Amino acid sequence: MIDRAALTRNILIGMGAGLLIGSVVHALSLAADNPLLVYGINGIFDIGGKVFIASLKLLVVPLVFVSLACGASNLSDGSSIGRVGAKAIGLYLITTAIAVTLALTIANVVNPGIGINLAAGSEFIPKEAPALKDVIINIVPTNPIDAMAQGNMLQIIVFAILIGVAIAKCGEPGLRVRATLNNWNEVIMRLIMMLMSVAPLGVFCLMVTLFANMGFSTIADLLKYFLTVAGVLVLHFLLTYSALVRFLANLNPVTFYKKFAPVMAYAFSTSSSNATLPVTLENVEHRLGVKNEVAAFTIPLGATINMDGTAIMQGVATVFIAQAFNIDISMTGYLMVVMTATLASIGTAGVPGVGLITLALVLQQVGLPVEGIALIIGVDRLLDMMRTAVNVSGDAAISTVVAKSEGKFDQTVLEQRD
Repeated sequence: MIDRAALTRNILIGMGAGLLIGSVVHALSLAADNPLLVYGINGIFDIGGKVFIASLKLLVVPLVFVSLACGASNLSDGSSIGRVGAKAIGLYLITTAIAVTLALTIANVVNPGIGINLAAGSEFIPKEAPALKDVIINIVPTNPIDAMAQGNMLQIIVFAILIGVAIAKCGEPGLRVRATLNNWNEVIMRLIMMLMSVAPLGVFCLMVTLFANMGFSTIADLLKYFLTVAGVLVLHFLLTYSALVRFLANLNPVTFYKKFAPVMAYAFSTSSSNATLPVTLENVEHRLGVKNEVAAFTIPLGATINMDGTAIMQGVATVFIAQAFNIDISMTGYLMVVMTATLASIGTAGVPGVGLITLALVLQQVGLPVEGIALIIGVDRLLDMMRTAVNVSGDAAISTVVAKSEGKFDQTVLEQRD
């Protein structure tokens, strides 16, 4: 059995040590062909970090399918699935709207773009975002095996729910299949625990590689923008999610965050909600007390469509670019930003580079130059780490609220000491 308190401590130590060592290496300004960079940082450490990420991603598809099918089969009443889904999606959209509104408000107080001269020659060409009609049609898989091979999470979720509902309606054969899926679920959870035991080393490798190649110098020219986004992320994390946990779930936010801390460290180091999904689901079930039939639905859905952190970046970036180009956005324009950023969080779900795609959509809606994105790309990698930690925290908070409202929450699990 893993000592969870020690694991959390070791992950944080690995993050801190990796950040420190990576920053020192970057400060040395070594030549690109230096053996320390070639064989050490971009060799051994890069391999270690990428293998760790690959191991996390390895578990995502089987975990989502098996766990969600188990959960749906236990929610044998079809109305229960619809109720859970409606609550989860509604809360995800509400928190995203709150996030972008908070971002726009604070950015207009701080004014991060005033005095910045954007390079007119900078150019950013966003990937084409799919039309909302296509997104809705493509939610239903025509080939579930291909959906799993491609990692299309929305299609996997739909297929798993259909299988789970069918299992619940099949009587004796369904019970046998459910027992088999439950066994597979236990095996996958054991794999996750095995991976967590080496997480501090994987996190260390990721942080060393990142900061040795980037350092902190990239944020110097955009410090005000960087600190504004980071500040709003922290504020949303502390205020919005704490309010959800305290007033809707009637739980102590301090206990909640203490239990969820290892997942936030994972998310920060991986910068990927999907890669962190196995750890998020394991933690929400076995440390926070959300029962599988709810967690298995809300967590994969949140990893796919919940983008509060990205919405915050979009809000601040919109104000930053408008101010830098001396373009005034009316109140109508700001309302358009809130609406576009909120709906785009679902409309571009599963598309690579989703944050910059949705930002391009937002800028186009309010008549701002899309090429302004080119200037914030340099600091986006570091901010992505923070907003991923915020995103997974939102997934967990909303999952807890929904579980509480459905009577699918085990208080003793949350209160139990590690």
